[in-house]
Amino acid sequence: MSPVALEASLAYGRRRRNGLGVRDFGDRAVVSADAFADAGLLFEHPASCDYDPREHIAEHPDTPERLMAIDAALAAVGWLGWERRRAPMVTRAELEGVHDPRLIDMLERVLACGGGPIDADTHVDGATYRAARHASGAACAMVRALMAGEAPIAFAAVRPAGHHAERSRAMGFCLVNNIAVAAQLAIDQLGVRRVFILDWDVHHGNGTAEIFRRRDDVLFASIHQANVFPNSGLLRDAGSDAGLGYNINLPVPAGSDGEVWLSLLEHVVIPAAVAFRPELVLISAGFDAHRADPIGGCLLESSDFARMARHVRDLAHQAGAPIGAVLEGGYDLPALAESVIATMRALGGHDAAESIAPDRIYTRQAASYVGHHWDL
Repeated sequence: MSPVALEASLAYGRRRRNGLGVRDFGDRAVVSADAFADAGLLFEHPASCDYDPREHIAEHPDTPERLMAIDAALAAVGWLGWERRRAPMVTRAELEGVHDPRLIDMLERVLACGGGPIDADTHVDGATYRAARHASGAACAMVRALMAGEAPIAFAAVRPAGHHAERSRAMGFCLVNNIAVAAQLAIDQLGVRRVFILDWDVHHGNGTAEIFRRRDDVLFASIHQANVFPNSGLLRDAGSDAGLGYNINLPVPAGSDGEVWLSLLEHVVIPAAVAFRPELVLISAGFDAHRADPIGGCLLESSDFARMARHVRDLAHQAGAPIGAVLEGGYDLPALAESVIATMRALGGHDAAESIAPDRIYTRQAASYVGHHWDL
């Protein structure tokens, strides 16, 4: 284990616990109730730790230590009782469900030449592409297992992330769009008619939004920080053609805290998703909106991700749909590990989702746009 991952594990273990099994997360406490929670499926693959972008791009934040920190923290809590599964490699046919074949050809040509940069932040070589294909394979295996009834909840702890990859373009650390590939597979092969995707990464999931923007069988909602990469996801962008209204973009300013995010989720996203009646619920689970994250500019605590996860869990229960999450961003190692565990606990837990009053600025503004398409 690397020194960074070891420190993340030790920091996690030093969190205070009392006799009731309470562990501190940020400025709130989360009760450990794993014995009373539903166990899920955890998809992972060693390839996620086999590449390091810092070999090509100095000080790149997407390091192998991210997955090592998650792994160490989960091991310290017995994997929450979840079943661990090794992710397969996605097939080219599955990738082409959402990606232009010319994108795959381009990536393979770059590999044949020894690898190289895709953009200033994204490099592809053999190890990166192998990890990306296992990351998409994890998402696909996850939805297959969920729709087969093997578990009600699942989490794919893999890298690289995928939500920035568009149909014909790799970008922003992302080679292929893991969650979009999995959603399309569910529709094409598993008989799913409606998929709801929530993206709570601090960056807009532009790739997922663009892939499904003209579709009414996928409802995509993104809560993200405004005026940062990739500079998309405006509130007024609601999709196009048959997909008008099925693309919900909720930008928030830097400095927004969990109350703002939770208000938008509870009072805008969830009502639209309830009306949509999804048969599969997916989360693009980025954790770079955490206050400790070096890239994001928002102020969420680890417990705020748990609060959001409970609302999404209750939506899935109400719809009778399974729920799966796929890791996206999150670059402060202790905060990432804490937030992943808090999210997994909340998805499998039975404690009530917290209801809050809608904030008077951002939620009201968002509702004025989204309300044209959904009864809020």
